[in-house]
Amino acid sequence: MRRLIAVLLLVSFGSVGQAGQIGDDGMYKESWMRDTFKDLREDLAEANAEGKRLALIFEQRGCIYCKKMHEEVFVQPHVSSYIEENFFVVQLNLHGDLEVTDFDGEVLSEKDIARKWRILFTPSFMFLPEDIDAQLDAAQASVAVMPGAFSAGMTFDLLTWVNTKLYDTDEEGDFQRYHAKQFKMRRAAKDAN
Repeated sequence: MRRLIAVLLLVSFGSVGQAGQIGDDGMYKESWMRDTFKDLREDLAEANAEGKRLALIFEQRGCIYCKKMHEEVFVQPHVSSYIEENFFVVQLNLHGDLEVTDFDGEVLSEKDIARKWRILFTPSFMFLPEDIDAQLDAAQASVAVMPGAFSAGMTFDLLTWVNTKLYDTDEEGDFQRYHAKQFKMRRAAKDAN
């Protein structure tokens, strides 16, 4: 009977992947995260060469909201595969000491660049455009920032909204309206089944 219930739950909710491993710094490491020299100009060039969008994610050791994202959202196959296929993700430590070279050429530690960009929450996802004026820093150039933990649906909607550049369109330029429309479509599809 227990096996039957487990199979029914798996079929009902779909399969879920496994969260990334915890690294030496106490933060989750996902297969889609890139280990770079943290020169954002180089990271942007590499992302563009791969046809992907550069995204920075700030996290910290012991962050319960980071844990939620890794164990409940990033394990969803449609979310993780979308990130893998469309984004070049660089992880930064809110309290870290590794050097980061900003687009404006300034070199700061991770913790100092977080202060410069006014990153207050973890996780915080910062999404960058393909072309950035060399006088702008990443915060000024970003097209969207997702501070905190959100549902798989909202996270997927934001990833899609950024990747398809809907922030540049009049019709879908407002993320909240786009997300509400996607939410209603998912609810209607679920109700139809």
